[in-house]
Amino acid sequence: MSAIDQVNVKNENGPSEQPRQFVYTQNRELSWLRFNQRVLEEAGDHSLPLLERLKFVSIFSSNLDEFFMVRVGSLVDMSQVSPDERDNKTGWNAEEQLEKVYDAVHDLMPLKSFIYQELQREMNERDICDLSVSQLTKTDRQFIQDYFAINVLSVISPMVIDSRHPIPHLINKNLYVTAFLTNSNGKNFIGLAPVPTTLDPYVKLPGPGLRYIRTENIIREFISSLFDLYTIQESCVISVTRNADINFDDDKFDDNEENYLERFSQMLKLRNRLSVVRLEVSDPISRKFMNKLEDLVGVDKNQVFQDPCPLNMSYVFGLSKLLPAEEAAEMLYEPYTPRWPEDLSPSENMIEQIQRKDRLLFYPFDSVDPFLRLLMEAAERPDVVSMKITLYRLATSSKIARALCHAAENGKEVIVLMELRARFDEANNIAWARVLEDSGCTVMYGIEDYKCHSKICLITMKTRGKLNYITQVGTGNYNEKTNAQYTDLSLMTASREIGEDATSFFQNMMVSNLDGHYNHLLASPTGIKPALIKMIDQQIQLGPDGYICIKANSVTEREIIDKLMEASCAGVEIHMIIRGICCILPGVKDYTENIHVVSIVGRYLEHARIYCFGRGDDCRLYISSADLMTRNLNRRVEIACPVYDQDLKKKLKWILKVQLHDDVKSSTVLPNGLYERNRPSSVSPCSSQDEFMRVSIHEPDPGHRKGFFGRLWDRLGGKA
Repeated sequence: MSAIDQVNVKNENGPSEQPRQFVYTQNRELSWLRFNQRVLEEAGDHSLPLLERLKFVSIFSSNLDEFFMVRVGSLVDMSQVSPDERDNKTGWNAEEQLEKVYDAVHDLMPLKSFIYQELQREMNERDICDLSVSQLTKTDRQFIQDYFAINVLSVISPMVIDSRHPIPHLINKNLYVTAFLTNSNGKNFIGLAPVPTTLDPYVKLPGPGLRYIRTENIIREFISSLFDLYTIQESCVISVTRNADINFDDDKFDDNEENYLERFSQMLKLRNRLSVVRLEVSDPISRKFMNKLEDLVGVDKNQVFQDPCPLNMSYVFGLSKLLPAEEAAEMLYEPYTPRWPEDLSPSENMIEQIQRKDRLLFYPFDSVDPFLRLLMEAAERPDVVSMKITLYRLATSSKIARALCHAAENGKEVIVLMELRARFDEANNIAWARVLEDSGCTVMYGIEDYKCHSKICLITMKTRGKLNYITQVGTGNYNEKTNAQYTDLSLMTASREIGEDATSFFQNMMVSNLDGHYNHLLASPTGIKPALIKMIDQQIQLGPDGYICIKANSVTEREIIDKLMEASCAGVEIHMIIRGICCILPGVKDYTENIHVVSIVGRYLEHARIYCFGRGDDCRLYISSADLMTRNLNRRVEIACPVYDQDLKKKLKWILKVQLHDDVKSSTVLPNGLYERNRPSSVSPCSSQDEFMRVSIHEPDPGHRKGFFGRLWDRLGGKA
C-alpha cells in the first residue's frame, strides 16, 4: 500500500484509537493528491480516445505543479513562521504534513511513468512518435544537427558554475539541460544550458507520420559542443518548482489607484524568485552528480523527483493540429457544440424573456451566448442605466469585458469589481482593468484582506420612473474559455427582491462593508456559513426525515464538517458530490454513517456548486460561487443565490440525481479516505456528463424517456 493510501487507514481496532475530533476527518493535501491521482487514472482508461488520455497526463502534471507552487509553498512558509501550528483535521504540524505530502507524491511517480510509457507504445503504433536521439536515423540526425546550428545555437546561453560564475537564478518551471563536467585537472563542475522559451517545444521530423523530438533532447545531444573545454560525464534535464504563494493581502498599498496597479505588477515579478520546493530530474544520475544538483538548487533529498516523462507536457494539446483531420478525430473526443437552451428563443429579446420567467444555463452543455446577448442588449438599450459586475478570471480575449466597455462607451454607468489577486491570472486581470478604465468603466480592486470570488452581475433599468432589475448569479467565472470546459450554472432572474439585494451588495462593496444585510442572497464572509449551519440544523430537527445534498468542489471547513457529522448522527440522509478535496470521512461508525460522498472526474471539470436542503417542492435550493472551504466561507466575498422557480428547482434536482447515479466516471469515498471506482451497471450504465450532452435540462421532463432513468425504466420493463 502506498504512502498516500496508508496515512488515513484506521487501526483494526477502529476509530476509537484516535482523538475523537480526527476520527471522521482527513488531511486536505492528501485528499487533493487522491483527486489528482484519479485525474491520472483517466489517462489509463482505454475507453477514452488516445490523445485525450495523453492530455490527462499533462493535466495531472500541471495540477501537481500548481499544488507545489501554492499548497506546498504555503506549508513551507508555515513551517518557518508557525512551526507549532496544527492542522485541525489531523493534528499534524506543517513539517509533518510536508513529510507525508512528499512521500505521497513520490509514490505517484511510478504510476505516472507506467501510464505514460503505455501511452507512448500505443501512440507509436499510430505513427505518433516522441523520439529519443538513439531512435533517430542518419537522415534525422543530420536534420536536427542543422536545426541546432541554425535555430538553437544563436539563442542558447550555456554557463559553467564555478568561482567566477555564481549560481544563476533558475526560473520557475523552465527547463535546463544540465551536465556533470570534468576539466583537464580532474575537477568537477555543473554546466547549465537553459532551454530557450522562444523555441518551439519540439521539432517535427521529415517523413510520414508524426515523428518529433523535444527541443531539450536536441540540446542534450549537442551539449558537448556547448562545453567543449570539458569532458561530459553525464547529463539530464532539470526543472525547479518555486513557492508561488505570494500573500498580496498582507501588503498595504497607497490609496492612489495607479500606485496600486504598479506595485501589484512589481510583486508578480517576485513569484519567479521565491524558494525552491521541488527539483525534477529527467534521468537516473550518479549520487555525486545529484549531490551537486541538490546543493546548487538548495533542496533536500525528499524534494527531488526523478521523472522519465517530459518535465513540461503543455505541448501535447497542440499535437492533434499536426495530424490529418480524420486521423486526429479518431484520437479525440467527438466534438460537442453547446446547445442554445430549448426554453429560450434565439430571435426574441433576452431581457423580455427573463422578465417573464427565471432562466438557468448549464455550462458547457448550454451555450454562453444567451448571457453574452443579454450583456450586449443591456449595452444598447436606452432604459438601462447601469451594469455592475464582479470579475475574477477573464478570458484573454473576453467578449464579456468588451460588452462592458461597449456599455460604458454608450454612456451607461458600468461598475466593475475586479479581483486582481486571482492566482496566476493577475497579469491578465491588470491588463483588462486598464482597458475597462480607458473605456469609461469604474473599476474597483476588491477589498483589503478579502478576495472577491463572487459571480454576480446586476443590470438596472429605469422605465417610467420605476427601477427594474435583471440579476445574474453564477457558480463559475465570466470566462468564455472555461465556460466550455467546466460544468457551471448561471441563473438569470428579474426578481425584484434579488435585484434589490444585489443593489445593496454592490453598494456595500463600494464602501468595503462586509456585514451587509440581505433578505435573499447569502454573502460570505459573514452570511453563507451561518445560513448553512442553520439549514443543517433544520434538517437535524427532522431526524431520519431530513435530507441534505451538496455538490461542491471541496469541503475543508471544520464547523461545517462537524455540523454534517451531527446531522448524520441524527439520522439525516446526506449525499455529497465533491470533486476534489474532501476532509470529511463518510461512513465512519457512530459518526458519519449517514453521509455518502462520490466524486466525478470526466471530460469536463466539475465546478458547479449546489446546496439542497429537504425534499419535494418545499426544499431549499441554492447555487453558489462558494465551496465549503475555510477560505471561501471565512476569508472571501462569495455569493449564494436561492432558486425559487419550481421548474428550475426540478432541473437542479435532476442534475443532482443523475450525478448521484453516475457509475461510469464516479468514485465513492470510503471511511478510510480511499476512493473506490464505481462499477458500471450491466442494465443501464450512467455517465452523467454524457447524459447531459445527450439530454437537455430544458426539456419538459428530461429524465422520463430520453435520459438515463427513461432507458433504465424501459430495460427493466417499467419496474425501475
